[in-house]
Amino acid sequence: MPGPKYVCSLVFLTTFRFSAVLSSGIGFKHSAILDSHGKYRIKWKHHETTITFEMEVETTGYVGFGFSPNGEMALSDIVIGGVENGKPYIQDCFTDSKRKVHRDPEQNYRLEYAMENLTHTVLGFSRELRTCDRRDKDITESTVRVIWAYHTEDIGLSGPKYHGSNRGRKSLRLLNHRDTTDIPAGTDFFELQNFNVPVPFKDTTYWCQLFKIPEVQRKHHIIAVEPMIEKGHENLVHHILLYQCDRNVNASEQDPGHECYHPNMPDSFLTCETVIFAWATGGEGFAYPKHVGLSIGTSMDPLYVLMEVHYDNPSLQQGVVDSSGLRFFYTPVLRRYDAGVIETGVWVSLYHMLPPGLPEFVSEGHCTKECLQESLEHEMPSGIRIFAVLMHSHLAGRAIKVRHFRNKDELQHLAQDDEFDFNFQELQSLTDERLVLPGDSLITECKYNTEGRENMTWGGLSTRDEMCLSYVLYYPRINLARCESLPEISGQLKFIGVKKIQEPVTTWPFYIKSPRRYSNLSFTEAMDKFKWSKKRGKAFNEVVLQLPMNLRCSKHSQDEWSIQGTLMSPPKIRAKARPPPSPCSEVSTLSGGPALTPTLLCSVFSFATLFSAD
Repeated sequence: MPGPKYVCSLVFLTTFRFSAVLSSGIGFKHSAILDSHGKYRIKWKHHETTITFEMEVETTGYVGFGFSPNGEMALSDIVIGGVENGKPYIQDCFTDSKRKVHRDPEQNYRLEYAMENLTHTVLGFSRELRTCDRRDKDITESTVRVIWAYHTEDIGLSGPKYHGSNRGRKSLRLLNHRDTTDIPAGTDFFELQNFNVPVPFKDTTYWCQLFKIPEVQRKHHIIAVEPMIEKGHENLVHHILLYQCDRNVNASEQDPGHECYHPNMPDSFLTCETVIFAWATGGEGFAYPKHVGLSIGTSMDPLYVLMEVHYDNPSLQQGVVDSSGLRFFYTPVLRRYDAGVIETGVWVSLYHMLPPGLPEFVSEGHCTKECLQESLEHEMPSGIRIFAVLMHSHLAGRAIKVRHFRNKDELQHLAQDDEFDFNFQELQSLTDERLVLPGDSLITECKYNTEGRENMTWGGLSTRDEMCLSYVLYYPRINLARCESLPEISGQLKFIGVKKIQEPVTTWPFYIKSPRRYSNLSFTEAMDKFKWSKKRGKAFNEVVLQLPMNLRCSKHSQDEWSIQGTLMSPPKIRAKARPPPSPCSEVSTLSGGPALTPTLLCSVFSFATLFSAD
C-alpha cells in the first residue's frame, strides 16, 4: 500500500464486479474520446448542482483528469485515481503557478465506483458544479479545457511516474443541454457532401457547393443533423454553413463546386442568402427539440442549398483533398413548429476593426428593437422562442455572450462562453427556451485579445480577421434572416485625425485626402499608420461603443425590412442583468487562497509536468 508521504487522501472502496460498474454507468448523456487512438474515453451527466464522470482508459495504472484555465497545467484542478492491488483510490489535488501538484485540503471529488481488468481501468466519480473551494474550478456552461494523462503503473511509494506522451488536452462544453434523443431506427437521411475538394495552398479558403434537396411528395421535418468530417481533417474543416437559395437557380451550376466570394463564382451562388443550419469545429451532431423541425417539401422551404465549408490551413498543407459534409435525418411525422435561424451580431466588414496590442477589446453587434419590432409585428406578434445558439468568433476571440433586453432592462443572457476556444465552437442548447417579443433587442458581445499583433485586425473572412456573430435557432419560422449592426466609419476615422476622404469613392478600401500625413493612403493603411498604444486602444474602444451604427435587417430572399440601412445610436441601457445567486460566500477561483504551508502540501509530486501538454 502506498505510504501517506506521497499519496493524497486515498479513498478505498470495495471493487465492484464489472457488471455492477456497467449498471452504474447507465444514464450518461454525453461522451467524448480525448485521445487520437481511442484509449481514453469519458462519459458524463449532470443534474442541477452535480456532475458525474466515468473514465474508461486503456491502462492498469493511474488515470489523471483535470480542468485547466487555458489548456496548460498551471493553476489547474485535477483528480487522480486508479485501482491498486484490488483497492480503488482517488485524490483531489491542484497545481500552482509553477505547475507543482498539491493536495487540496478540501477533498470534493467522490469516488462512486471503480474496476480494473487486464487492459482497462474504469473510474466513476462525481463533484458539485460549484464546490465553493477556491482551488476547484467552477463548471459552467462556458467551454472547459480538460487535461488528461495516464500511466501503465499506479502511483506507488515514490509518487506518480512521468506519463510521457500519454497526455493531452481537449475543449468540451460539459453543461450543454442539447436534446440527445436517439434517432428512430430506419429514419430516412440524405447527405450533402463535397467530393475530393482540392484545398488551396493558403491559410483560409471558403468552398461553396450547390446541392438540390431530395424532393419529397409532401412536407417533412429534418429532426437531426450530423457532421461528416473526413478522418484526419478535424482541424482543417473549421465550420460549415448551409444557405437557402432561390428556387429558380441554374441547376447546371450544381457541379462542380467553386471557391466562395471569388470574382468567377457562379451567379446562382449570390441568391443564397439565408442561413438554415450552422456547424463549427468540435461540435457534435445536433437534434432539434421534439416539438421542432427544419421544414422541407413546401414552396417556402429550400429546394436548392449552398453548403459553405471554411477550410483553416495555417500550416499551408499541400495536396490535401477533402470530402466532408453533413448528414440530415428527416421524417414525414411532422412536429408542431418549423425552425428558423437568425444571424445576429456585427455585420462582417472592414469597418469592424481592432487595434493591436490590447489585452481586451469589446465589440457589440446589435439586433435592435426596431428590426425585431417591424419583423415580428408583421410575422409573429406573439413572439418567437429561441432554443439554441451558435456563437462565432476567430483567433482573437476570448469570450462571447448574447444579451437580451426588454424595455431597456436586461434579462438573463441567452448564451455565454467566458472561455471561448476558436477550435471548439458548438451549438449551445438553452436550458429553457427564451421568448423574444416585438420590441425586444439582442446584443452579441465579443471580447478579444490582440496582444502580440502589430497591425490592426479587420473584420473579414480569414481566421486572422475577426467576426462577432451568433446564429440564433428559434421557432416558429419568420421572414428574418439577418439582424446585425456595424459602427459607422467616420467616427472611427475621426479618432485617428482623418479630416477628409477622397470623393467620389471609386475604390475599396477608399482613400484619405487630408491631413497630409494620411494623404493618398487607404483608410486601412491610415489605421495601421496610427501609433497605437494600450491607452489609445482603450479610448478608441470607448468611442466605438458609442458611435452611431448602420442597421442590417434583411429577409430570407434578397429583400429587406424598411429599417435596413438606418443609422441609429446604440440604445441606452436602464438596468443590467443581475448575476444569478452564487451558492458560495465568495467567488471560487484557482488563483486565490492562503499561502501554502507544509500541512496543505499534497507531497509535491516528483514530476512537475504531470498532465502538461507543453
